[in-house]
Amino acid sequence: MDTKTVIRHVIGYCVGIAVFIVLLPGIIYLIARYTQPLGSIPLDDYVRIILALILLCIGILFMIWSNVALLVIGKGGPTDAFDIAISPRTQHLVVTGPYKYTRNPMVFGAVTSYLALAIYFNSVIAIIVIVFCIPAIIVYIKHTEEKRLERDFGEEFREYRKKVSMVFPLPPRK
Repeated sequence: MDTKTVIRHVIGYCVGIAVFIVLLPGIIYLIARYTQPLGSIPLDDYVRIILALILLCIGILFMIWSNVALLVIGKGGPTDAFDIAISPRTQHLVVTGPYKYTRNPMVFGAVTSYLALAIYFNSVIAIIVIVFCIPAIIVYIKHTEEKRLERDFGEEFREYRKKVSMVFPLPPRK
């Protein structure tokens, strides 16, 4: 990898960490903290914490696994928003690993992790906010990321899209 590509990867991961691992969890924490009187999750604390931990582990697994797959198999990075590529775009369509089960394993991992945080913080309102954001995320993916993938990978992406679910992991369709 040349120096420019390495720098773009580093910047892309720094932006991703700042937004998805610092900013958004911070917002979830603030929502939970300031809406706590409006409702909590009716679960025993131990059950709630174990559930949150399980979801967090699943979310982190999907986020790391998908980033590694993009870098190793796709030869690119994940940071591409509104048709602006911060990290280098993937050179190959990744359809294995976590991408065998969902076209957007990073989104699944992030949403699962955010739900885990909301459960850990014991916030019904934070869970509701996250669930209500999912349709907006899907619209964004459909109108930006999927159009770019179709433009970059053509028929290969169209066939992949027919077989694999958009966000939530499911067995591939035949």
